[in-house]
Amino acid sequence: MFIYLYTLLPFYHINTKAENTICQMMGDPKYPLLSKDGDIIIGALFVIHTEVSLPSFEFTQKPQQILCSSVNIKDFRLAQTMIFAIEEINKSKSLLPNVSVGYQIYDTCGSRLSSMSATMALMNGPEFATGDRCIGQPPIHAIIGETESSNTVILSRTTGPFKIPVISPSATCDCLSNRKDYPSFFRTIASDYHQSRALAYIVKHFGWSWVGAVNSDNDYGNNGMAIFLQTAEEEGICVEYSVKFLRTEPEKIRNVVDIIKQGTTKVVIAFLTGFEMKSLLEQLGIQNITGLQMIGVEAWITSKSLMTPNSFHVLGGSLGFAVRKIQIEGFADYVMKAFWDTAFPCSSNAELNCSQYQDLFVVKNHNEDLPEQRFPSYVYKAVYAVAHSLHSLLNCKEQVGCEKGLTIQPQQVVEALKKVNFTVKMGDRVWFDSTGGAVAQYEVVNWQQNLDGSFQFKSVGYYDASLPLDKRFAINTNNIIWARGRLEKPRSVCSESCPPGTRKAAQKGRPFCCYDCIPCAEGEISNETDSINCKQCPGEYWSNIEKNKCVLKAVEFLSFTEVMGIVLVFFSLFGVGLTVLVAILFYSKKDTPIVKANNSELSFLLLFSLVLCFLCSLTFIGRPTEWSCMLRHTAFGITFVLCISCVLGKTIVVLMAFKATLPGSNVMKWFGPVQQRLNVLAFTLIQVLICVLWLTISPPFPNKNMKYYKEKIILECSLGSTIGFSAVLGYIALLAVLCFILAFLAHTLPDNFNEAKFITFSMLIFCAVWITFIPGYVSSPGKFIVAVEIFAILASSFGLLFCIFAPKCYIILLKPEQNTKQHMMGKTSS
Repeated sequence: MFIYLYTLLPFYHINTKAENTICQMMGDPKYPLLSKDGDIIIGALFVIHTEVSLPSFEFTQKPQQILCSSVNIKDFRLAQTMIFAIEEINKSKSLLPNVSVGYQIYDTCGSRLSSMSATMALMNGPEFATGDRCIGQPPIHAIIGETESSNTVILSRTTGPFKIPVISPSATCDCLSNRKDYPSFFRTIASDYHQSRALAYIVKHFGWSWVGAVNSDNDYGNNGMAIFLQTAEEEGICVEYSVKFLRTEPEKIRNVVDIIKQGTTKVVIAFLTGFEMKSLLEQLGIQNITGLQMIGVEAWITSKSLMTPNSFHVLGGSLGFAVRKIQIEGFADYVMKAFWDTAFPCSSNAELNCSQYQDLFVVKNHNEDLPEQRFPSYVYKAVYAVAHSLHSLLNCKEQVGCEKGLTIQPQQVVEALKKVNFTVKMGDRVWFDSTGGAVAQYEVVNWQQNLDGSFQFKSVGYYDASLPLDKRFAINTNNIIWARGRLEKPRSVCSESCPPGTRKAAQKGRPFCCYDCIPCAEGEISNETDSINCKQCPGEYWSNIEKNKCVLKAVEFLSFTEVMGIVLVFFSLFGVGLTVLVAILFYSKKDTPIVKANNSELSFLLLFSLVLCFLCSLTFIGRPTEWSCMLRHTAFGITFVLCISCVLGKTIVVLMAFKATLPGSNVMKWFGPVQQRLNVLAFTLIQVLICVLWLTISPPFPNKNMKYYKEKIILECSLGSTIGFSAVLGYIALLAVLCFILAFLAHTLPDNFNEAKFITFSMLIFCAVWITFIPGYVSSPGKFIVAVEIFAILASSFGLLFCIFAPKCYIILLKPEQNTKQHMMGKTSS
């Protein structure tokens, strides 16, 4: 126990010594550029100068003060706005009625080193009175600033452990929305989360799928660009290049410009601060790069200092999001007169030293930019937010006043700021959301040149995150002047849209916005632009020539109107006509020996059956129907059996007639006219029976054949029962073979006019035709199957007609002297 107490004793001694230590300033104090005493002090950090001369860091001598030059009008106006708002509050009888508000405004010169020095000065104060201890509270109640996100991050991280509230009017980096890292940070402007997404929406709205991206290499640019790239990917936008730089890196700026110059995109997203944009603009002008459609952000899109005749040559037609322009009542008059008397009393008193303000007096009469200023209203709101939070902490009442003796800790101000909710005189309501930010409300502005040669930032639309999703973004395209002063919207795509009838095919190794347009395959279509896949047409449909529509497939069948059909009909009717002429000739010569020979009745029946054979070929032409399919096959089978039966009858008669001439033969009594008729009828009835069974069990039917051709439908007659069709053909073949055998046996019989010879030739032709028909039928496609079948019918019919009847017609017409019984019997002398 004693050892433990002995160990703690030195620490207690050190702590007691520290509490009694008098605070001492190390180094020279840093004084504010503009200041005023008051019961409440509000600090501020602005980039009032943009160029800084850094001291030597060789540590061989004491470093000199940082020297700043080149007045930044934009931030100088913010300082003026802050002082104007504080002067208003001090005159107010309702807000902090008996409390005076002072200010300390430091110039950071755009340097992080100077910014850090100014932050420490705000937290500690420039001087210490004798006897001050290191246990006091900060001399300020809140800090307004900074204007750049990266410097604001440094400021917030430095003041965060001490709970000093920081309210920025223009730091928009989404990283500052993290309440865990920045619990005491607030801003009267919206986070870049909304602006970055809105940039992607405007690109999508104009149909640009191929863009370039440039951003500042700091917290502002990197975070904003990361959100844009993520949203762009979600919206189907491709980024050709994404590069970044700082204004202090001239070599990198030149490389960025080279990348922009080599790129194919016509649209560039510039997520840059005003300083980086100025550096980029100089290089673009040096290399004479024009015609790019720049899409900007609030940091530079309404910067009056950037809009010059030279810069307009590069940036003319730029589009971008700007914070709303809200005019503060009385501010313009204050800037022109009262400010210089209030903030710079030396301007009217020659005895005071104003050497440190000489460069500021140069802009005293420069007031042209006042109408275009957009950020002063956000400083105005920030000052009033601090005032309202202190008003509640000091228990202020309009008639009674405030409790000025209360000690207010920074943490109390932070909590009070979270609850503020008031309306400023411009009509805007001021409150902070859970991230310490404000509602996103932007104007879409366009860089345009007026007829008189002057330039303007014309409002052409808006984005308001407080509205429903479908109403947040609106833009009037008709009011936009595009890059190079064109009225027509530029196109920026990696690949042109694929028209209907094609599909997109990604290019290997390139973003998904780069693709080739591949025509759809046969039978596939795409009926929309930029289709990813082609759709297969349904079974009975096929793609049209353009491949953008499914149309009914062409139905193919042998019709009467096509050339092939006409030719076959002609030969069919020619065969009928020829057969009828033969019949007429035979009928006129029915009493002559050549007609009477071998039963004239069978000859006329054969001619009749040949007419039917020629006519049945017509049933194969035309659109197949249920009835035509049954008729064509049965008519073919029955007529040909009738024809072969007649020929068979004639062959048997010839053969039996020779047998009858032998002594003691009585065979002809069994082959008389009646028996011949019965034989023909019996042979035909068997085929009729086969056909009836075929039609009863499984008849032929019309069928749509979509297997042989993909692009068309073959309308054909399906056989129904293959066995039935085989039986019909088989029976015809059986009779033909039998007829051929018998005719062949009789062809050597002694007779001047042996009809068996002609029947033999006709059967040879008949069999040859139908034997060759089988491979032709199997291998022929579509309507040619039907044509082959008709050809076989016609060929075999003409073969029978010519082989059997041509010789007889020859004798009747040209050799009538041979048309005698003696000549027929071979009893005439030669």
